[in-house]
Order: sequence, then structure tokens, then C-alpha cells
Amino acid sequence: MKIGFIGLGNVGGKLANNLIKSRYKLIVRDLDDKLSKKFKKKGAVIASSPKELADNSDIVITCLPSPKACSKVMTAKNGVLEGLSKNKIWLEMSTTDQSELKRIGIMVKKKGSHALDVPVSGGCHRAATGNISIFAGGNKKIFKKVLPVLKCMGRKILYTGELGTASILKVITNYLASVHLAALGEAWTVAKKSKLNLNKVYKGIAASSGNSFVHETESQVILNGSYNINFTMDLVKKDMKLFNDLSKKLKTPLEISPFVLNIFNKAQKQYGSRAWSSMVVKRLEDKYKLKFRAPGFPKELKDFEIQKKGYEI
Repeated sequence: MKIGFIGLGNVGGKLANNLIKSRYKLIVRDLDDKLSKKFKKKGAVIASSPKELADNSDIVITCLPSPKACSKVMTAKNGVLEGLSKNKIWLEMSTTDQSELKRIGIMVKKKGSHALDVPVSGGCHRAATGNISIFAGGNKKIFKKVLPVLKCMGRKILYTGELGTASILKVITNYLASVHLAALGEAWTVAKKSKLNLNKVYKGIAASSGNSFVHETESQVILNGSYNINFTMDLVKKDMKLFNDLSKKLKTPLEISPFVLNIFNKAQKQYGSRAWSSMVVKRLEDKYKLKFRAPGFPKELKDFEIQKKGYEI
């Protein structure tokens, strides 16, 4: 089986690397030639266009930063759609807009191919070890067919239903992560102003009802001062906007989501689009002239769990 992989960035590159480690034949493409060449050294073939990649692949995977980027790769001249044919499979691993996904899914179906949305969740450090979680939406028979491939990239794999359901669930989880991160900024501010030992605060939150995945991971690089979560402000804003846009389509006005998005808008304006998303808490550090620092925390997250074969949950 030949797999084509488009998008070798922070997450995509790690997922593609897991496929190579599992000895799949990989054809790759990225706008950054340096990233593609790294995979060539590992045995992958570089495609000159998305069409060429799709022509020579049984499964095409896209892992891109925005719905706009994915739409261009799929539908432009020499795009993936031009290279699809009967019984090929497109796996969309980006965090994307489910309505746009469905629109392209119809085009894929007209080619005799199949589409699944299979976004990941759990952070770059877990993508690197294959311990990340994967949601999957689309035809269940096709899901079962690609399940061995998904098991090589992630650990916990959840089938969510029809095409688009996985993307909605992914947007929901990213929204919750953003809320938790914004709330952590206020929690650390109160802890620091109260002159608490921040090492003990970290442990206390982790052992309490206030714990979250975001605290266990992102608080570590906040306390280190690197803020390096391998996820940037512009991506958080994109995900938050997808969530807000979805609520509007559902005619369901929300209260917390617009407020949190405004916080990230201010943080992006202050620190830049490519600043680490965890720097949203730095707004309060700078405002109150504080530093949320404690010894013993890493500059960058690493997953120390042993890699285990993926399984359906």
C-alpha cells in the first residue's frame, strides 16, 4: 500500500514519520522543500504536485494549517482531485470546517474515491510517539479498511459517525482547550500574587478537580518560561473561529466562546500571530509585572509514555 502525505509541519511531519517507522511506502509533499528532503533521506519519494502524489497513492493524507489551504491543495489545478480515481481514499487530518469538508467530499465521491475526516488531538509531543488520539468520520467500512494505518499514527481511535462529525468534535475539544488555557492565566496570576509555591500549585491543581490536560502539559512550559507548546496564536484563533462559526450556523448564540476569542485576539495583537498559543497567559504576567516561573519544568514537552499499538475506543 502506498500512502501520500501532504503537510509535513509540526503535527503532520510527526504523523508521517510514524508511517515510515511502520514501513509504509510514503510519497510526500510540502511547500517547504527542506521538510520534504528530510523525508527523502528516510526513504520517502517527493511528489512534484498534489496530483502526482494522488496518482501514485492508494491513500492520500492531508494535514494542513487551515480549511483554505486544504481546499487549494484538493481543488486547484494539479490538485489532489485530479489524481484521484476509483477506490482511492482521502484522509483529512487537518482541523477544518465540516461544511467545506463535505463539499470536497462530494467531489471525491464523484471520482469513485472515499473521504474520511480523521483529525488528531493530544499535542505534538504525542504525535511524535504515536500516542496521540484520532477521531474518524465517514463510511464505517472505509474506516475499518484504514484502521491499521490509523493505528500506526495514534493510540486511541474513535469512530464518530458520518463524514464531518470528527471535525466537529475536534473543533469542540480545541475550543475547550483554549478556554482552559485562558483560565490558567488567571489561576497562575492569583497563585503568584498570593505568594504560593508554584511547584506545589502545579501539583495541587494536577491532583484536584481543577485539573485538565492543558494544565498537565502547557503549564509546564509556562512555568519554564519557554511557552513552547508547538502551537501558535493564529492556529488557536482559526480553531476558535471555526467553533464560533459553527454555533452561528446552528443559531445558538454563545457566551464564553466569543469572550475567550477576544482574549486571544488581544494576545495575538500583543505578541504576534506566530507566538506560541500558551503566551496568552503572558498578557497577565506583563500587565501585573509577574513571572510564573518555577524550577524543574522542561523547555519543550516530551511524551515519556511507551508507544503502544493503536486501538479503537
